[in-house]
Amino acid sequence: MLLDPSAALLTDRIAVVTGAARGIGAATAVALARFGADVAICDREPIGLQETAKAIEATGRRALAVELDVRDGDGVERFLGEAHSTFGGLDILVNNAGGGFWSPFMEVRPKGQTALVDENFTSVTHVIRHGVPLVRDGGSIVNVTSIEAFRAAPGFAVYAAMKAAVEQLTKSLALELSDRRIRVNCVAPDAIPTPGDAGLAETFETAEGAHDYAAKVPLGLGTPDDCAAPIVFLAGDLARFVTGTTLHVDGGTMAASGWVRRPDGTFAP
Repeated sequence: MLLDPSAALLTDRIAVVTGAARGIGAATAVALARFGADVAICDREPIGLQETAKAIEATGRRALAVELDVRDGDGVERFLGEAHSTFGGLDILVNNAGGGFWSPFMEVRPKGQTALVDENFTSVTHVIRHGVPLVRDGGSIVNVTSIEAFRAAPGFAVYAAMKAAVEQLTKSLALELSDRRIRVNCVAPDAIPTPGDAGLAETFETAEGAHDYAAKVPLGLGTPDDCAAPIVFLAGDLARFVTGTTLHVDGGTMAASGWVRRPDGTFAP
C-alpha cells in the first residue's frame, strides 16, 4: 500500500474529546474537526465548551457538546450513548480531562486523594469501559498523560501516580483490544502553557541562579496545537501500526533530564 496525503485525513470519522473547554482538549477537538471528523465534546465548564463547539462547527463538521464531570460514570455512559446515536458510530476516543493541585503527599487528605484518583484515572476507565463497545473496529484511543508519569513529581505525587497508571493501562489495553485492531496510545505533554498551567511562567533556582521554566526545555514552550497534532496522527491511518506506546510531546524536556539552557545557548546540569 502506497501512502498518500489522504491517509492523514479523518473524513467522516466520529471523535470524542473529554475536557474540551480549553487548552489541549479544545485544540484537539478543533484539529480533529479540521481533519474531517465530527466531534462530541464534554467538560464541566459550559462557556468554554460552547466556544469549542462553535469552532468545530466553523470547520463545517458537526459538534455535540455536553456539560459533564467525567468522574460520573453514569453520566459518561449517557454522553457516549448520545454521541453514538447522534453521529451513528464512534471511531476515536481522546481522554484529555484531568487536573491536580500542589501539596506534599503527607498533607493530602483522603478526600483530596480520591478526587485526584477519580479525575485522572477513574475518568479514563469510565470513558474506555463505556466507549469501547460503541467504537468501530479499527478505532483509536488516545490518552493524555503527562511527563510527570515518567519522573519524580514532589508535591504532585498522587497526580503523577495516576498519570503513570494511565500509561500502564494503555499498554495493557493495547493488547486486550488488538483483536479488534483498536489502537491505544498516550501522549505525554510538558511545557505547553494552558489556563491550568500558570506555573510555567514561574522561575526556579539552580546552582547557577534563577531560570524560567522554558530554560529547561530545549525547544522552549509549546502551544496546545503542538499536542493536538500528534493526537491527530495517532487517531488516523498514518498510525495504523502504532499501539501501546507513548509520544513525548515536551519540547525535549525528557531528553534534557534536568539540563538547563544558559543565556548563551549552551547547557548546564
